[in-house]
Amino acid sequence: MKSKEGFIFKKFEAESQSPFDRLFDIFKELITHTSGDFDEAINWLKELDKEYNLTNEDYTIEDFIEELKEKGYVKEEIDANGDGNISLTAKTEQAIRQQALNQIFGKIKKNGIGNHKSNKQGQGDEHTGDFRAFQFGDSIEKISVTESLKNAHINHGINDFKLSENDLVIEESYHKSQMSTVLMVDISHSMILYGEDRITPAKKVAMALSEFIKTRYPKDSIDILVFGNDAWPIAIKDLPYLKVGPYHTNTVAGLSLAMDMLRRKRNTNKQIFMITDGKPSCLRLKDGRYYKNSNGLDPYITNQCYAMAQQARRLHIPITTFMIAQDPYLMEFVKKFTEANKGKAFFTGLENLGEMIFEDYETNRKKRIN
Repeated sequence: MKSKEGFIFKKFEAESQSPFDRLFDIFKELITHTSGDFDEAINWLKELDKEYNLTNEDYTIEDFIEELKEKGYVKEEIDANGDGNISLTAKTEQAIRQQALNQIFGKIKKNGIGNHKSNKQGQGDEHTGDFRAFQFGDSIEKISVTESLKNAHINHGINDFKLSENDLVIEESYHKSQMSTVLMVDISHSMILYGEDRITPAKKVAMALSEFIKTRYPKDSIDILVFGNDAWPIAIKDLPYLKVGPYHTNTVAGLSLAMDMLRRKRNTNKQIFMITDGKPSCLRLKDGRYYKNSNGLDPYITNQCYAMAQQARRLHIPITTFMIAQDPYLMEFVKKFTEANKGKAFFTGLENLGEMIFEDYETNRKKRIN
């Protein structure tokens, strides 16, 4: 089904879903689009109910709201004027992150707590499928029994079977280690311009990645920052409420804050993910004033971006840029920025943004092993 402002909801009802669960799935989607505005989300839900008959006389929208309160998903507070205001609880915020994770990473098979593969092989606990001859000092647990027995049969024959050191085969494995990630989200005004809502998909990806790391890689860290005219960190619990502002794009401020945040981390493996759709158009000067230029690419701004990319490279912090826009001159800027950092860049639409970020996080090709 499709709403008047272009939000798309698929009409699907599982046989086992209760009326509350069915409405709650839609409510979580709406609350993400409305940046946590409960009243606006309920008004949209009522409009959808009128058009698609989501409820009946046995279970109404008012029943749904009461059940939200009873289950602890929302709370009602009375202000100084005696009016009641309903707000979300931490339980709902977690449910929204989980829904974003299911939507974006729904095909992921949970296989317990994992860690990250490197592009270097050695003693680890995730097999690569490659084999090599046994060497003195190799752990006995790494010996491939099947391949070693096969070598023994080939080398000595079946009738005179014996197993020597020269028959032993080791199966290669990946090193694993912890990862510290800072995710930068562009909240400049261009993220809602041109009739396309880009901030909601970016927000969903941030929620999904946060929930994914917290559940699958609990030893890793994820920090979120937003950047417009300036940059500032936000808590994971605040992601559903994220909005764009009347901002330009101060990429330098975002990168500077990201590196400051990563300097405090003890892990050697650090990375920055940046989701943006616009060119860098703003700098904060030493006297506190802003230098802004929205006309094309300003060399004064872009050169400082390249300098920040090089600084991150010297700190061994790869930057992966997910550029939502497809403008040729912006793509050229991102390519130069990526070359300065020796990082990676993806030029992507909104539909596969989450898939790309997940794949890059999982493979982590640039991770260093000391």
